[in-house]
Amino acid sequence: MIRLSVLDQSPIPRGGSAKEALQKTVKLAQLTEQLGYHRFWVSEHHLETLAHSSPEVFLPHIAAHTSTIRLGSGGVMLPHYSAYKVAENFRLLEALYPGRIDLGVGRAPGGIPMATAALQQSKGTGESYPQQIEDLVHYLSGSSNETHRFRGLKAMPDIETAPQLWLLGSSGGSAGLASGQGISYAFAQFISGQHGGSVVKSYQRRFRPSVLQSEPQALAAFFFVCSETDEKAEWQAKSMDVQMLKMARGEASDGILPPEKAAEYEFAPYELQLVQENRKRMLVGSPETIRNKLLQLSDEYGTEEFMLASMDYYFSDKQKGYELLAEAFFD
Repeated sequence: MIRLSVLDQSPIPRGGSAKEALQKTVKLAQLTEQLGYHRFWVSEHHLETLAHSSPEVFLPHIAAHTSTIRLGSGGVMLPHYSAYKVAENFRLLEALYPGRIDLGVGRAPGGIPMATAALQQSKGTGESYPQQIEDLVHYLSGSSNETHRFRGLKAMPDIETAPQLWLLGSSGGSAGLASGQGISYAFAQFISGQHGGSVVKSYQRRFRPSVLQSEPQALAAFFFVCSETDEKAEWQAKSMDVQMLKMARGEASDGILPPEKAAEYEFAPYELQLVQENRKRMLVGSPETIRNKLLQLSDEYGTEEFMLASMDYYFSDKQKGYELLAEAFFD
């Protein structure tokens, strides 16, 4: 049985505001909870076209306005921070909302080089990313590793449950780290477009049980545009096609275009090739088209969970897309 989850990056559409984008993210969490989606993750991206970069601050607000859906970070960019502090933040969230919290972490900078420099201006520990992941496992499992360099140091609060730890990535290196540490793995196909079937299956095959979990757990994440027909979905998706082209060229953006404006854009032949490459990051079509594609991907990836992120300009289109897909899978 396919399980569907949600990633929302709180995009600010052209002409919109950050405040409105944040409010819409909360509304989307409430809607997708009602529709039967399994998880709802928010991201850390230090970009002017996205409304926030602090999932650990935003999550308790979303949790207070929902009741059952799992909530998490997709993800915290761990190299910017102390693993100990990240563990304490998410143990606190787990204490407040037990059984609902996911801690997704990644190693990407999450923004422009200047943002990375500002985030790391006072960091001088030189800790490697694999060491930070090992530290998180130590703190989230109750600091029981007697050989750890900070043995006996507990990440508070001291509670009986722990958030689910997920490693986010789009490469075999991240998958190998997740399997070696015995934690869950989320393959971000929406980032690179690389087909991750072999990567996810390698993670599952090489998984070593840990104090946090005994079995592998994986999902794959895609952008998606879903509408009543394939033709309408293609029309809506052109907004993302244009946005991705501009990002690839390093052009400044003041938000994703409405589809009416995007429809006026005429692609050069070389741009059409880039659009086709970017479409490997996306699922576009009617509910039946996307359902069939996800069933195929489930076999190729060996997983039954997919996380979907919508960047539709109109919030009503975004809501409708999640509603249509829920009807195709859950009814």
